[in-house]
Amino acid sequence: MNGVHDMGGMQDMGPIAAEKDGPVFHADWERRVFALFNAVDVEWPYRRTQIELIPPAEYLRMSYYEKWLAALPRILIKTGMATAAEVESGNAIGGTNTKWHVLTVAEVATWDAPEPPTAAKTTAPTRLHVGQRVRARNLNPMGHTRLPRYVRGKMGTITRDGGSENLQDTDIRGLGPKQQHVYTVRFAARELWGDQASPRDFVCADLWEGYLESP
Repeated sequence: MNGVHDMGGMQDMGPIAAEKDGPVFHADWERRVFALFNAVDVEWPYRRTQIELIPPAEYLRMSYYEKWLAALPRILIKTGMATAAEVESGNAIGGTNTKWHVLTVAEVATWDAPEPPTAAKTTAPTRLHVGQRVRARNLNPMGHTRLPRYVRGKMGTITRDGGSENLQDTDIRGLGPKQQHVYTVRFAARELWGDQASPRDFVCADLWEGYLESP
């Protein structure tokens, strides 16, 4: 998806104001939005897509959790979890919806608990290897993707095989199986941004195998 959210490599977006020792949530409503958004029973790539569909001017104006809040009603309505009238009124209308699982208080306590670290999975076959020169494919999918726009069509070198992981794209047509190896690919800054970039600088990106091709 080509959207304003893919800000890597963009110019003239202003300085980044880093907040030192900032709280996890700046207001109680942010905590509530976080809980509601994570309780929605759809995969994360689909949720991200709804955030990325926010109009650019609104997206740039909103804070982090405002984006989550703006996407939440659309997710509920598009998936059939609630109707537009129910979202507008805040009340259930008609019969009970039995299609979706309703979380209990006990489940909520463990829903987003961190998982213990595990060794990288290596169940998917691989056709690439460390040290190989590759090109990032020039893909422009309609849904969510983890392929940054600024590396598309650019040459780099694989420096690490991170094992296999499930592909996060919502639209995986032409990308192969859902589980693929994820490689760390090293790109020269000049390959990405031309001769004005420093010859000493490089960017490393973790990319699924379906994003890459042999030159």
